Amino acid sequence: MNLKLRKDDRVFIISGKDKGKNGKVLSINTADGRILVEGINFIKKNMRRTQENQQGGIIQKESPLSISNVMLLCKHCNRPARVGFKKLQDNSKVRFCKKCNEVI
Repeated sequence: MNLKLRKDDRVFIISGKDKGKNGKVLSINTADGRILVEGINFIKKNMRRTQENQQGGIIQKESPLSISNVMLLCKHCNRPARVGFKKLQDNSKVRFCKKCNEVI
C-alpha cells in the first residue's frame, strides 16, 4: 500500500475533538486505516491492580484515530498540505507538498 504518511511525520488534526493540534506519528495501522499520534486523542482507561502495577486506577493513554482526520505538515511551508508522489531522474519515488512543491 502506498501511504502518504509515515512513522515520525508531523501531522495536523483536521477534525474531531483535537482539531487544530499537531503531533508526531507513533504508528500506523494500514489494515484498519488508523493512526496513533503523540499527545492526541487521549482516553481514560481503568487499570486493575496486578503484580506489575500495584497502584491500579485510571490512566490516560493515546487512542488511534482515522487517517482521514489528519494531514501532513509540510516542513518547508509549515502548513498542512496535500501530498503527491513524483519520480526523480534516478527512478526513486518521493513525496512532495502540493502547496510549495518541495520534496518532503
